[in-house]
Amino acid sequence: MPITKTTQTSNQLVRGFQPYEETKGEEYMSERMRAHFTAILNKWKQELMEEVDRTVHHMQDEAANFPDPADRASQEEEFSLELRARDRERKLIKKIDETLQMIEDNEYGWCESCGVEIGIRRLEARPTASLCIDCKTLAEIKEKQLGS
Repeated sequence: MPITKTTQTSNQLVRGFQPYEETKGEEYMSERMRAHFTAILNKWKQELMEEVDRTVHHMQDEAANFPDPADRASQEEEFSLELRARDRERKLIKKIDETLQMIEDNEYGWCESCGVEIGIRRLEARPTASLCIDCKTLAEIKEKQLGS
């Protein structure tokens, strides 16, 4: 029985994928590698879309006009939090779509800042990564210094 792995990415689980096993002499971002990441991204997107559907049904089913203002406020706060989470996920779905397009265009897997390979393990941990770890670290340091 094969061992499966779950990766945590942006507070969302991508379940059941196998870590990529490179073959000797395999070229970085080969067709097989791109297919691996396409499958991860499509699965992640599917899980996010299912969560959106669950939220819509939950809000429709749970919507009530409470006579008590405190109950009404609690429900509105709960809905507000759910909508904020779904908005973040909507942006993530857009990022996943952009990443899938990069795979299709054979531009996936290289740092958009310095051009080096991002690395398979980093991409499995963060499939939408567009910067290598060094450039990402520098960007975070600059961000902290600028206080943005």
